Amino acid sequence: MDKKTKFLIIRFSSIGDIVLATPVIRCLKKQFDGNAEIHYLTKHTFISLLEHNPYIDRLHSIEDNISEVRHELIEEKFDFIIDLHRNIRTLKVKRMLKVPHFSFDKINWEKWLIVNFKFNKLPNIHIVDRYLDTLKKWDIVNDEKGLDFFIGENDFVEDVPDEFNNGYIAISVGAAHATKTLPKEKLKLLVQKLNKPVILLGGKEDIEKAVYVGNDIIAPVLNGCGKYRINQSAYLLKKAKVVISHDTGLMHIASAFNKPIISIWGNTIPEFGMYPYQPEHPEQCEIIEIENLKCRPCSKLGYDKCPKKHFKCMELIDIQKVVDQANAWF
Repeated sequence: MDKKTKFLIIRFSSIGDIVLATPVIRCLKKQFDGNAEIHYLTKHTFISLLEHNPYIDRLHSIEDNISEVRHELIEEKFDFIIDLHRNIRTLKVKRMLKVPHFSFDKINWEKWLIVNFKFNKLPNIHIVDRYLDTLKKWDIVNDEKGLDFFIGENDFVEDVPDEFNNGYIAISVGAAHATKTLPKEKLKLLVQKLNKPVILLGGKEDIEKAVYVGNDIIAPVLNGCGKYRINQSAYLLKKAKVVISHDTGLMHIASAFNKPIISIWGNTIPEFGMYPYQPEHPEQCEIIEIENLKCRPCSKLGYDKCPKKHFKCMELIDIQKVVDQANAWF
């Protein structure tokens, strides 16, 4: 029996980036003549995102420090490293294992130029294809099958009220940074105007905002923020008729399920290459943003509050436009 070529793929965070990197795993596994053994290194927090992925042979994880898995990784005797994170921590892994490695282009210089001088030298290429560029040595190509997200039976949600059985809209309430999210008043107006069953999704940090948004709404609203694990939230996204999301990890999970997505953008821009990725169904992704706003993008990530204090990138979003598109798809 031929010896398998052993790969270590590295991506430590975030939810969105790990989901966006799944085509690398699938394409490598399926196009390497059935002879690739794929290991994946990430943080403990993100193991649940990958534990049901059939294209991964073994998961490795750390809490914080590479030393936690040093002996474990050395004993595997990897042939190649695919570095999809490219930071100090991954550099330590590459130096420790001393095997050929391939890293993706983070285009930090191009992002810096557009954030600071609004000079756009960003490549017109999705981050999925930049990730896949790390595999070009083996002539691995994009199979155009989109993103992957696999859910286990223990992630099914059985306690959804009956009034959601005929369909609902899932809304991702928060994001990693406040400047990437609609103000709570606009979110509440959105839910009021939708007048359809809505499930609000997010983490514990979004509970208070979701309570405000769902209060005194005539149509059924289920506050799932902080109530469900990430894979359970994924299950609810999969069952939704329409998903409304900011630039977040939940948006990319919804993309993996080929859901109709209304994607609302604030201080970040789709041109960074992380817009909803659905190559088989691009027509069911609607991007809502305020174009030609001179201060946008103000960051490649985001802030706790608008540095200009006016927050026009979100305050000027036309909520009726979001509602009309959601109704068209519902």
